Amino acid sequence: LKQVVFDGAVASVIPPIGATGVEVVANEMEGELATAGIKEGAKWADVDFRNPCLSIDFGTTLDGRITSDDLPYAKTIGNFCGYAGAIPDAIIKGTRTVDVILGTALDVFDEKSTDVLTLKLKGKMIREYANKILDYVIIEKVPKSSTKYGSVPVNPKAADQMGVVLVGCDVGENGSDMDKLSELGGEIYKKHGLKILFAVIDEVMAKVIYRLVKVAQDAGLVFENTSIGITGRAGISGNKPKLALKYLDDLNINHKIDERVVFVDDGLARGAAVMARCMNSLGTPQNPLGGRSGGKCILGQRVKLQG
Repeated sequence: LKQVVFDGAVASVIPPIGATGVEVVANEMEGELATAGIKEGAKWADVDFRNPCLSIDFGTTLDGRITSDDLPYAKTIGNFCGYAGAIPDAIIKGTRTVDVILGTALDVFDEKSTDVLTLKLKGKMIREYANKILDYVIIEKVPKSSTKYGSVPVNPKAADQMGVVLVGCDVGENGSDMDKLSELGGEIYKKHGLKILFAVIDEVMAKVIYRLVKVAQDAGLVFENTSIGITGRAGISGNKPKLALKYLDDLNINHKIDERVVFVDDGLARGAAVMARCMNSLGTPQNPLGGRSGGKCILGQRVKLQG
C-alpha cells in the first residue's frame, strides 16, 4: 500500500473524465460518495458490490452512478439526477400533518410497515393510487437540451462527449407537478388514513427504483453481473425493499436478483469514510472494496499502473 498514491479513484471508480473540464451533473460528488458507501455497507450484507455496479441514493434529490467493469479502475458510464425523497415529501405535505414548506415524509413515519392483511385487502386500490401518482413522475434519459433536470443543474452535451448517460427523475418539468402529488396525498389521507398513504408511497418509490434501473438497462448500462445498491430514506424505509426486489426481478437481469441487490443506510456518511481511507491508502487487500465482482485485489495492477 505504500507503493501507491491517491489518484482520484474512490473504491476503484474514476469520475467522468473528458476534455470539457466541467461537471456533467451538479451532485456528481454525492453519487461518488453514495457508491463508495454502498460498497462498504454491502460487506455487512454478504453482497459482492464491486464493479460493475449501479448505485442510487434516494435523499431529497436523486443521485448515484453506474460503473463499468474495467480494471484496475472502473469508468463512470451513467449518473442519476432529479427528484427522489422530494416525491414522498410532496405527497405527505398534502395531508397538512407536516409543515407545507419544510415537512418531510419522515416527520410522520412510524417505522411500522402496513400489515399483510391490509395490503391483501386493499392492494388493488393501493396500486391504482400509486399509478395515478406515477403518471406525473417522468423517468428518462435526460434530454440533450436540458440545463436543469428535476431542479439539478446538468450538462447532457458534456456527458455525451464523455460517454456518460444521464438518467433523470422529474415531476412535470422541474417539479411543476409537485402540487398534483400533494392533492392526491391529501385525498388518500382523508379517505383512507396515514397507513394506506404510506403503503401507496412504498409502491410508488419501488416503481421509481424499477423504472430507473429499466432506463439504465435499455441504455445498455446494466449487465448480468451488475450489482444494484440503494441508499437514502426514500428507498430503504417501510416495504420499499421488498417491493423493489419483486419488480427488479421482472427485468431478468440475474436469475438470483436478491443476491445482486443491497439496501444500505447512511450511504453518504459511509462513503465519506471510504474516501478518507482511499486518500490515505488505507485499503484492505484481503477483503477489497475495489476491483471486479468475484475478482481479486487490484493492488498489484495499481502499482503497475502508477509505476
